[in-house]
Amino acid sequence: MTETMKKIVLAKRPEGMPTEENFRLEEAPLPELQEGEVLVAVRYMSLDPYMRGRMDDAESYASPVPLGGTMEAGTVGEVIESRSDRFAKGDMAFGMFGWATHGVLPAKQLRKIDPDAAPISTSLGVLGMPGFTAWAGITAYGALEAGQTVVVGAATGPVGSMVGQLAKLKGCRVVGVAGGPEKCKMAVETFGFDACVDHRAHGSASEMRAALAAECPDGVDLYFENVGGPTLGGVLPLMKIGGRIIVCGMIAWYNGATDETGQIPLGKFWRRVLVKRLQIFGLLQTDHVARFGEFVREIAPKVKSGEIAYVEDVAEGLENAPEAFRALLTGGNTGKQVVKIS
Repeated sequence: MTETMKKIVLAKRPEGMPTEENFRLEEAPLPELQEGEVLVAVRYMSLDPYMRGRMDDAESYASPVPLGGTMEAGTVGEVIESRSDRFAKGDMAFGMFGWATHGVLPAKQLRKIDPDAAPISTSLGVLGMPGFTAWAGITAYGALEAGQTVVVGAATGPVGSMVGQLAKLKGCRVVGVAGGPEKCKMAVETFGFDACVDHRAHGSASEMRAALAAECPDGVDLYFENVGGPTLGGVLPLMKIGGRIIVCGMIAWYNGATDETGQIPLGKFWRRVLVKRLQIFGLLQTDHVARFGEFVREIAPKVKSGEIAYVEDVAEGLENAPEAFRALLTGGNTGKQVVKIS
């Protein structure tokens, strides 16, 4: 067994889009196991937009990664040593080991993964945090009924694609927003959306409004917000009375970019909320973790049968994680972005 591990740490806090100098690849000795702990060799690592916020030293719903600290990430891998009766050598486990080839955590902080139920990488996407986030938001706040119209930002990402498929199962008309004709095609042909608007072809809020209005002639009952920016600006005027907005992410603004939507006066926005009697929900999956078992029991059979589709974008090698992460922040990925650790 190797005696060392590799990890990527936060070398410098970014200003705007992260660059190579914000990350540093380091080698370190494997941690020694204490009673009740498990050593895992990481096979797949997740990359998610929320990680950009963790790089800033700013108040948020979670603590930032400290300078010199290992970048945060959900991972899945093989148990190579255990001092817990909960895990045996060879078991597959999910844990928050971060951007690293190996990790040690108490067994109680790990979740055993059944490799026969689905590929282990799905525990990072469709059957992991992104899929659960979508399911939690829809079941807790969606109030969906057949015939309603749902708009989903970042439609082909792991959260958006799950939202769209859940809404279709409820009998809704589902319109996605994605970047580029290939992703829009995927939203319709792979994930079953009724239509998809290419935000790269409609760069302003007014253009997005016109494009979305054509696909949502009766207005929008639910907008699942993953992006912010002109997409949000285009959707807002189309919200129906009593419409719901589930705020999950704002990737368009994560690197400090500004646009006309970000400059909407608060008074004007607040008046729209009042006049349309909008309901706005902030969604953090951590508020719903007690329901994770229910999610897996409902969704895992649908994934296995093909009723729920998923797409993974796999980068090879820990050293390529920073480049893949930068691409993720600009929509360069297709489907759920994971890193295969060699």
